[in-house]
Amino acid sequence: MTDRPRIAHVGIAVHDLETALAFYRDVLGLVPHPPEAVDGATIVNLSFGESAVELLAPTDPEGPIGRFLTRRGPGIHHICYRVADLDHALQACRDAGYQLIDEVPRRGAAGRKIAFVHPKSTAGILLELTE
Repeated sequence: MTDRPRIAHVGIAVHDLETALAFYRDVLGLVPHPPEAVDGATIVNLSFGESAVELLAPTDPEGPIGRFLTRRGPGIHHICYRVADLDHALQACRDAGYQLIDEVPRRGAAGRKIAFVHPKSTAGILLELTE
């Protein structure tokens, strides 16, 4: 892996996975990865070369995706950047004064270490960092 950060995926909140998958499967010809249940949502990953799109459908209306859909409706939920060293990136965020949602990395989809940076610190965009 390169030391240079890159886009890992874009998370898109949807009400219904099957309806959302139709475009990616039927128009773009992509084969979805098997669904995963994480943080009160079902996640379906669609590969776009080195990056991916994650479709996120709530399984818990009070979970992060359920609350997002209630407040904002369907759409881009977050952008995830892959970094070489997540602990170093989080310390750099702290040192620069960025507000972290996750002070310590946790496990996300596919068992990856992840942490979120609050959108109040990043021009209104929820950012996820992963290794």
